[in-house]
Amino acid sequence: MREHAPPEPRVIRYELPGGWLVLAGASDEDNDALSTGVAKPNDWWFHAAAVPGSHVILRAQEDEEPGKETLRQAAAIAAWHSKARNAKTVDVHCTLARHVRKPRGVKTGTVSVAKGKNMIVRPGVTFARRLGEGRE
Repeated sequence: MREHAPPEPRVIRYELPGGWLVLAGASDEDNDALSTGVAKPNDWWFHAAAVPGSHVILRAQEDEEPGKETLRQAAAIAAWHSKARNAKTVDVHCTLARHVRKPRGVKTGTVSVAKGKNMIVRPGVTFARRLGEGRE
């Protein structure tokens, strides 16, 4: 009997100004795969604080660090893809993906974050170009 590889995670893809790629998980299972399998150590990771929502990855670019506005926009996408979408502002965790781990035995979609910072942003996606939803 042959084992099947887990399906590729479904993600919603956005392009930010400057060509930055943002990936948002479509379900708890997709969040797990995105945070622990798709994300590279130097990618940025975002999640709305204290509410259910998508794990969001800002893909790192070689030889370029994202500016404050790019980080803010990725955080706003994380806020948009959370249960706090209709809030005026949302507190969003931001860290490098290397600081995100999946502890054994925790429920699907749950991770632990070793370090990072929080950003207060308005939920939104109007500044981004949606590239669609698909498998990563």
